[in-house]
Amino acid sequence: MILECLEQEKNIFQREHKGAHMTASAWVVNPDRTKVLLVYHNIYNSWSWMGGHADGEQDLQSVALREVQEESGLHNIRLILDGIFSLESLTVDGHWKHGAYVSSHLHLNLTYLLEASEHEPLSINPDENSGVAWFSLDDAVQASSEPWFRDHIYTKLNAKLKNISPS
Repeated sequence: MILECLEQEKNIFQREHKGAHMTASAWVVNPDRTKVLLVYHNIYNSWSWMGGHADGEQDLQSVALREVQEESGLHNIRLILDGIFSLESLTVDGHWKHGAYVSSHLHLNLTYLLEASEHEPLSINPDENSGVAWFSLDDAVQASSEPWFRDHIYTKLNAKLKNISPS
């Protein structure tokens, strides 16, 4: 589906494409690969990974890195894998953002595996989240109040992570 949309849809990298658009997310882990960094997402009222819309940027790895910096305050982040860690087609329920209704749509998402120190200072981005915290891998899954993400996305990311040796 992602490849088909990339080939056929104009403006797929713009959020104004109402049916579906490209997004990038990050699964941020500590160097020991024992903890994951999550934010408490204000729109979804849930602990979640970090990420966001491409908004015209076609370098989705840069989007993922930028979103982690904006949402967590981290500055020393490194890419663990050269390339995409995971692909997802995610449904987004209709919601209100900045006083405007955003209708249901798909996020065609590329996830990148990033590393950061759990000792670096964190800060929230009040426009998007109200918390930033490190969780053990299992606790990160359980912290999410979104069943689909918990059962199908975060569990998958943790399983894939176990096949990657710490640096």
